[in-house]
Amino acid sequence: MSVRMAPPLPLIILIMIHRVSGADWDVSYSPSHICALKNSSVIMSCTYTYPTGHQIMKVFWSKNNVKGEDHPDLSEDPEYSQRLQYLGDTQQDCSIRLSHVTQKDEHMYYFRFITDKPDGKWTGDPGVTLTVTDLQVEAPERVTEGHNVSLTCNSSCTLTDRATFIWYRNSQPLTERRDGNNQLLLQSVRREDAGRYSCALHGHSYISPAARLSVTYAPKNVSVSINGSGEIVEGGSVTLSCSSDSNLPALNFSWFKGGRLVGSGRIYSISNISSDHSEEYKCKSISEHGEKYSDAVTLNIMYPPKNVSVSITGSGEIVEGDSVTLSCSSDANPPALNFSWFKGRNLVGSGRIYSISNISSDHSGEYKCKSRNKIGEKYSDAVTLNIMCELMIKIHNFFTFIVN
Repeated sequence: MSVRMAPPLPLIILIMIHRVSGADWDVSYSPSHICALKNSSVIMSCTYTYPTGHQIMKVFWSKNNVKGEDHPDLSEDPEYSQRLQYLGDTQQDCSIRLSHVTQKDEHMYYFRFITDKPDGKWTGDPGVTLTVTDLQVEAPERVTEGHNVSLTCNSSCTLTDRATFIWYRNSQPLTERRDGNNQLLLQSVRREDAGRYSCALHGHSYISPAARLSVTYAPKNVSVSINGSGEIVEGGSVTLSCSSDSNLPALNFSWFKGGRLVGSGRIYSISNISSDHSEEYKCKSISEHGEKYSDAVTLNIMYPPKNVSVSITGSGEIVEGDSVTLSCSSDANPPALNFSWFKGRNLVGSGRIYSISNISSDHSGEYKCKSRNKIGEKYSDAVTLNIMCELMIKIHNFFTFIVN
């Protein structure tokens, strides 16, 4: 793409105009120093004059004028012939365009013309100095979330073009950011701003190599996972793992049961687990930028019935003809749903409640219940039903009267 070089300030233009003259011979370059972006096109503006009576026979550009050496015509050089375009004429304008410049093109270029007179050879020396630059993004390796950061698009020389910089993140243009200067300011950085940044000049195809910007932040999305699957049974082992989303690895993990610190490290293991371990657990992830707790997870420990006991409804003496209700209770997880009743060794009923109506002395004896869930089973201690007949009550009352 053709880009006409325009110095930014008139004062600079006056300084950069270079005139090579002698009598009526004259070559002027404006500017005499050009800083161009790699792969761009540059125009070397040039005018020339010569004495009256001379007729121009040949005009051409060459490079690196060395006294005593030939002046090669760049239009005949294979490295230039396809990229060099003469924009001038054979009267006054001697400007050229050089396309797709690279660092190999960094030379001093000068214009030379030949007339029909024996002394009609003139070289505009010194000529135009061309410097070719690429672009490099200068950025900190990392920035903390919430802080401001400035990225700079650097060149090895001051570009002659009045440059408008554009920026890319992860090869996608930041369309909302087109800066007249060579800096990109990111305010209150978010972790979404992390990525590979590169820069370019508006209207040019060249894009700089990318520089990576890393955004560090306090732990987020802290969570606890329980190893394995299925039920946690008393007597087994459990491993809790803590994970978090953090740009820099967490430096420390702490484990809490309820509100009490119980361990540290990313992994927390419990062996020979029991119902005492049934509670809420959470971990705290700590990095150099902050800390965060996970949501709580509850360990639901499965265990067979324990503390199985029998209670007798009512109080006082059990008399023949009365009704009696025995109730079985137990501590179990999951709760026991199956209960069996035994008189001695004989199975006599099922269910959490065992009722006897119109009780008689035949019902006297030891009773116990068996509580069962899918983990296991357990018997209660035995309770004795002592059934009293009416005669025994009268005898009991009589002796009580005599004693009193």
